[in-house]
Amino acid sequence: MDSKLLSNENMSLKAKFLRYMIPSVVSMWVFSLYTMVDGIFVARGVGETALAAVNISMPFVNFIFALSLMFSTGASTIIAVYLGKKDIDSANKIFTMNTVVIIIFSLLIMGGVLLNLEKVATMLGATASTMDYVKHYLGIIVLFNGFFMVSYSLEVIIKTDGFPILATCGVIISAISNVVLDYLFIMVFHWGVMGAAIATGLSQVFSTVFFLVHFFRKNSTLNFSRFKFDFPEFKKIAFIGIPDSTTELSCGIVVMLFNLNIIKYIGEQGVVYYSIINYVNTLVLMTMMGIAQGMQPLVSYYFGAENSTNMKKLFKMSAIAGVIASAAFVVICHLIPDFIVGLFIDPTETAIFTEAIRVLQIYSYAFAFMGINVIVSAFFVSVERPGIAAVVSLGRGFFLILAALYLMIAILGGEGIWYSAILAEGTCMITAIVLYKTKIKAVYKDMKSPKVKKEKLNECY
Repeated sequence: MDSKLLSNENMSLKAKFLRYMIPSVVSMWVFSLYTMVDGIFVARGVGETALAAVNISMPFVNFIFALSLMFSTGASTIIAVYLGKKDIDSANKIFTMNTVVIIIFSLLIMGGVLLNLEKVATMLGATASTMDYVKHYLGIIVLFNGFFMVSYSLEVIIKTDGFPILATCGVIISAISNVVLDYLFIMVFHWGVMGAAIATGLSQVFSTVFFLVHFFRKNSTLNFSRFKFDFPEFKKIAFIGIPDSTTELSCGIVVMLFNLNIIKYIGEQGVVYYSIINYVNTLVLMTMMGIAQGMQPLVSYYFGAENSTNMKKLFKMSAIAGVIASAAFVVICHLIPDFIVGLFIDPTETAIFTEAIRVLQIYSYAFAFMGINVIVSAFFVSVERPGIAAVVSLGRGFFLILAALYLMIAILGGEGIWYSAILAEGTCMITAIVLYKTKIKAVYKDMKSPKVKKEKLNECY
C-alpha cells in the first residue's frame, strides 16, 4: 500500500474513495460479526439468560468504545489536515499525545470499575438472575479496556497514514482469534461468560500489537515522537471527536434504558429479543460508519488542501453508498429473518422464535434512514464542524430515540418500544438533510478564508 495514497493524483477520486471505504466497511463488518459470534456462542453454550446478561453489559463496552472514538476521530481528522498541509512533525506530535492520553484514561477506568463492580452492574440493569453473569463479564472486560481503546485508535489512524488494507488485516486477526478462543473457552473449557470476555480481551491484545508494529516500520509516515501534552490540541481532538463519541456513548445509554423499559413492560424474555436486534443494529451501524470512515480522511485532506470540488463529490458518493446499504439491510431482515434469529434461538422454541422474528422485522424499518444520518454527521466532523455534527449524532443517538421511546410507550405500551427507532431515525434524517442544505455553502466559503475559518473554529470550541 502506498503511504502517500491521500495525495496520489494519478488515482481517480472514486478509486481513492473505494480504496478507503471497502477496507473500512470490511473492518466494521468483521468487528460486528465477531461480536455476533460472541452472542451466538454465549446463547448456545451458556443459555438465553447469559445472552441477556451480555446485552446488559454492552453499555459499558459502548462507553469504552465511545472514548476511543472521541480520541481516534478527533486525532485522525487533525492528523489528516496536517498531512494535507505537509506538516509531518505536527501530525506525529498529535499521534503520540493521543496514544498516551488514551492509555492514561484506560487505567483510570479500570481502577474505578473494579472498585465499584456491583454498583456498575446494578446501574446497567442487572437483575437477581443476571447479576453474577454481568459481574463476571464486566470484571474481565475492564482489565482489557486499554487494549480496546488503543487498538481502535491505531486502526483508524493507520488508515489516515495511508494503509487502509493493513487496518483491515489487524481487525481480521482480532476477529479470527476471538472466534477460535470463544469456541475453546466456552464450548470446550466451559468457562461461560468469563470465557467470552477473556476471548474478546485477548483478541484486542493481538490487534494492538499488530498495529503498533506498523508505526515502528520505516514505510510509516507517522511515527511516535517525544510526548508533550498540548492542551489546545487536546481540546480540538476532544471537540472534533465528540459527535462520533456521543453517538456511541448515547447508544450505550439508550440500550440501558431500553433494557430497563423492556423488563418493566415486557419482561426479561424481551431482553433476549432486544439482544438479537442489537447485534443486527450494530452490523448496520458499523457498515454506515465504515462508509463514513472511508470518506473522512479524504474529505479532511481536501479540506486542508482547499479543494471543495472533490469534497462535494466524496459526500455524494458516500451518501449513495449509505442509501444503498440501508435499503439492503431492510430487505435482508424481511427475506431471511428466520436465519438471523435462528443463530441465537433454537427454532423448536416456537413462541420465542416467532416473536423474535416479528419484532426484528418491525425494528428493521429504522435502518432505511440510518445511512444519511451517519454520513452527514461524519462529513461535518471531517471539515472541523463538530457542533453541526453533534446535532445530528446526538439527535439520532440520544434525544430523538429517547423521546420516541417514551412517546411510543405512552401510545402503544410495551409494543411501542419496537417502533420507537423508526420514528427517531426518520425524524433525524429530515433534520440532517436540512442542516446539510443550509450549512454547506458556508463551509466551502469559510474554507478559503483563514481568518473566518479560525473564527468559526473558535466558536465550536
